[in-house]
Amino acid sequence: MKHLKLYLETSTWNFYYADDAPEKQAVTRAFFESLPNSPYDLYISEVVLEEIDNASTAKATQLRKLMAQFPLTMLVWETDVQELATKYLTHQVLPPKARRDAQHVAFATVNELDYLISWNLRHLANIHRTQKINAINLLNGYTKPLQLITPMEVQSYDLDNR
Repeated sequence: MKHLKLYLETSTWNFYYADDAPEKQAVTRAFFESLPNSPYDLYISEVVLEEIDNASTAKATQLRKLMAQFPLTMLVWETDVQELATKYLTHQVLPPKARRDAQHVAFATVNELDYLISWNLRHLANIHRTQKINAINLLNGYTKPLQLITPMEVQSYDLDNR
């Protein structure tokens, strides 16, 4: 059975400790609890680590300990990633202030991952952004569709039987 490739964007990790959003925190914790028995390969990028390291020392330490519990593949910068991220911004698929979000999407696209998991509903995990992102991807020779979804959707649906 082919393992699906999931890119875990920074907000996915952050909501594990989001006491101010108990519903999302519960879903996020259930998502992480399901991972050891799941058919998923997990990916992050240097951007995720940079964003985590911009948090307070205590929060960054907490998140790094959580991440250490999972087998993660680290995606590294490539010229193609930066070029594609710039195209998302140039074509106004994402606003200029969402540069990091564009980089997350570019990492997932260039590395041909199946899903980008995020709680960022404004810039990432929504159908309108997914359509626009995949249109730019096609224009740039990336033919594998990328799905941008929340941890709730991973919990709610069997992604292996899509």
